[in-house]
This record gives sequence, C-alpha cells and structure tokens, in this order.
Amino acid sequence: MTAEELKSIIAAGLPCEHLTLEGDGRHWYATIVSTAFEGRRPIARHQQVYATLGAKMQTDEVHALSMKTYTPAEWAALPADSR
Repeated sequence: MTAEELKSIIAAGLPCEHLTLEGDGRHWYATIVSTAFEGRRPIARHQQVYATLGAKMQTDEVHALSMKTYTPAEWAALPADSR
C-alpha cells in the first residue's frame, strides 16, 4: 500500500483538517487533525482511525500504524516547531 492510498482511506472515513503520513509501506506514522476527535480520549481517537482501515489491519495490508491525533484547537495550540 502506498502513502497516498492510505491517506485516501483515512480521509474518506474521517473529516481531516490536516493529515500527514510517513512510512515504508508496512510501518506508518500519521499525524491527524480532525473535528471528529472532539471530546474523545486518545484511545477512542485511535479506534476511530483504525475503523476507517477496516480489514486492512487484520489482513496485514497495514502492518503498523503509529499516530498522533489532535482536535483543531489542540493542533492550533501546538508550537509550530512541534508539528
């Protein structure tokens, strides 16, 4: 799976104001900013992202996905060099 394919899948399942993705085709690191994360704890946010991937996690199309998830307000409050 390519980074663009994975980004498209996540963006189709979540309204993303910001989405970056890096990886080697099996191990991925994402930074996701979404209004869908409002009022949710980090584990629930991650579950939302995993839900967008569906069976791709179980079939090993996406072997590992590490992520930082933010609401738009949390993202805006971060120092620019922390993004």
